[in-house]
Amino acid sequence: MKEVVVHGRTFELYLRAEEIAQHVKAMAARIKEDYQGKNPLLVCIMNGSFMFAGELAAALDETWEMAFARYSSYSGTQSTCQLNEVMPVDVPLEGRSVIIVEDLIDTGFTMRCVRERFLQLGATDVAVAALFSKPEAHTPDLEAEYVAMSIENRFILGHGLDYDGYGRMLNDLYQLKD
Repeated sequence: MKEVVVHGRTFELYLRAEEIAQHVKAMAARIKEDYQGKNPLLVCIMNGSFMFAGELAAALDETWEMAFARYSSYSGTQSTCQLNEVMPVDVPLEGRSVIIVEDLIDTGFTMRCVRERFLQLGATDVAVAALFSKPEAHTPDLEAEYVAMSIENRFILGHGLDYDGYGRMLNDLYQLKD
């Protein structure tokens, strides 16, 4: 099995990019159906969602607006359970339907806080579209409206997700082996 080493930690192949792409296309079809005739604002949560946001946007093939924001709550392989707003969204949210485009829902802490923040900024409704979700790790008060794939509760790398800044550009998804 294919492996990569990042910062001295070994990661083994978990999902191929082609399989991920099929799930993203299926998610895009559901979103298009749900938002037909509407004009949602998609907010890509950087940095991890950049690959997913590009794939989702191409699969949606719509004229909808996309904005970017950056929040952090991780250090190494663990959530700090503290949200840090690094780059706030720079598009007015008042009166808009917003779809948060997120790479991974682990505990759900970040998405719960970002959803609350966007509602405070005047969004009429906020949905979450996540590439990956770890249901075993969730706290009970967050459900994403759209999840491309549910995965095991192990640390992952690649396809936009990093380990202390490295590994984002790997097309396939890897799991921590050790």
